[in-house]
Amino acid sequence: MSDDKKKRISYWYFGGLASAGAACCTHPLDLLKVTLQTQQEGKISLLQLTGKVVRTQGVLALYNGLSASLLRQLTYSTTRFGIYEVGKQAMGNDSGFLGKAALAGAAGAAGGFVGTPADMVNVRMQNDIKLPLEQRRNYKNAVDGLFRVYREEGFARLFSGASTATSRAVFMTIGQLSFYDLVKDLLLKSGHFGDNLTTHFLSSLTAGAIATTLTQPLDVLKTRAMNAKPGEFNGIWDIVRFTARLGPLGFFKGYVPAFVRLGPHTILTFVFLEQLRMNFGYLKPETKASH
Repeated sequence: MSDDKKKRISYWYFGGLASAGAACCTHPLDLLKVTLQTQQEGKISLLQLTGKVVRTQGVLALYNGLSASLLRQLTYSTTRFGIYEVGKQAMGNDSGFLGKAALAGAAGAAGGFVGTPADMVNVRMQNDIKLPLEQRRNYKNAVDGLFRVYREEGFARLFSGASTATSRAVFMTIGQLSFYDLVKDLLLKSGHFGDNLTTHFLSSLTAGAIATTLTQPLDVLKTRAMNAKPGEFNGIWDIVRFTARLGPLGFFKGYVPAFVRLGPHTILTFVFLEQLRMNFGYLKPETKASH
């Protein structure tokens, strides 16, 4: 039975389900990350911000925008994991790291674009808690947010920040998926590790660290673009100049909470994904020519 489990292959939609499950656990950290990124001045720490939110809004405020976060994962992550998984199986075992990285980049671009509307609503719902009462958008849920943006700001606004979201998703998917496979393969080939939780944990932790470093500057720009008022910025380079006023570290604002969120999120996603694969995946057909 153990050998059968190891041979099992993920269905294309397992990545989206695993990411949604991970999002339920890490959403409060994502909310705090967005809040830190969108403050232009001030040096409030992560712990101070957490205390402030809980004191003023209550513990449940840490889950503001959860419906949008889930919708984002079910669009963005289902698309990128699905394309990567199907493409990887079609390419076989001889694709190598560069082939998988290129596939991951293409999958990330598609997922980033598809997930942009839900991502924007997610950012706005999370950021609501730091706005004055009269300025809050007060979306009831993700679907309400999508319809209100469409009605009040037009269809094109749903894809505001799509360029940065897509660019970020390219690097995120390369950092997470292709590097996860690379580290996992290296550990398995070392002879000291098996296809088990320890290997999945170490591989996903490394992938999470790489993905955070690759994507943080784009993540900051994406968050600012999506949270901006209509007409506040004249394109992406205007946002770059605005952020650059804070110095080089301005592009890494919120890095610690980003890693604190993305690390556990990446670990949980791949642990859930591997468990889905090993317990509910389909058996790989035997090929006549094996080597």
